[in-house]
Amino acid sequence: MDRLWAMEVFVRVVESKSFSGAAASLDVANATVTACIRNLEQHLGITLIQRTTRHLRLTSEGEEFLAHSQEILQRVAVAETSVKALTDQMNGQIRVEVPIGIGHALICPALTQFARCYPQTSVAITLTNQPHSMIEQAIDVAIRMDRVEDADLVARLIYEARYVICGTGEIVSHCTPDPGDLDTRLCLGLLAENRSRPVDWSLSNNGRAVTVCPAGPLSFNSSDALIQASLEGAGLICVLDVFANRFLASGELVEAYVDWTTRTKAFYAVTPKRRAPSLKVSTFIHFLLKTLDSQRRPDLHAPVKVGASQGRR
Repeated sequence: MDRLWAMEVFVRVVESKSFSGAAASLDVANATVTACIRNLEQHLGITLIQRTTRHLRLTSEGEEFLAHSQEILQRVAVAETSVKALTDQMNGQIRVEVPIGIGHALICPALTQFARCYPQTSVAITLTNQPHSMIEQAIDVAIRMDRVEDADLVARLIYEARYVICGTGEIVSHCTPDPGDLDTRLCLGLLAENRSRPVDWSLSNNGRAVTVCPAGPLSFNSSDALIQASLEGAGLICVLDVFANRFLASGELVEAYVDWTTRTKAFYAVTPKRRAPSLKVSTFIHFLLKTLDSQRRPDLHAPVKVGASQGRR
């Protein structure tokens, strides 16, 4: 019996919470997984998993063996990564999962440059706002927003975006000096998932907080659509800086309420905890860091096309 393979199968069964899920993630038949666990239990002379038609439960011996198996597999992964890094670690495919908005705005446009730099590495991108199980779907790296609470994942902060309030120069010229007095009919709304009411804008300055409830004629569940409407002069918008930066830099949009602070949204590069990131995955994450760093907000003192009053959120 290949004990290392048996440990891999055992750990995958526990992570997948089913024999069939483990079989699918390992690309083997259900019977293979069943036989492997049975042989492992016979070899050890203990029961690792108590199973019914609907549930799996680890025995106390199973919990102990799981901890040792995960540690051993992690050490093996580290050893393999160290050796492969000396040879052809940049060969092969990287499977990446990215939220749709940031994928369209930043990640996907940058992939051509990554392909030029690392022609032996292919990248398979899945754009989705419904995160999948990284282990079950064999995802190498994923971009997650706000927070990562799964203990099986390792998260690295790669960018902290900030919401900006902006519009065309003409629209911004109609903004009041104080956002608390802003005509909310000038404000276009961003719709959160499964919500029909636009998300409120939150600003603060010197301990004073202001909430703006957009009441303009248009609302969208897409930052791209919101920006396009604003470019056409439909109203003031509040979007993440990563989506607005190039329009602010060109002067097509002008930022309002510069001296006010707004909410932030964190973006993390996430990898499975028990796998030591390969060289190609580490290289890809470093590439993401450089790409996002290049999107830092433009100089607010740079010349713009119009001389309207500005402010920041």
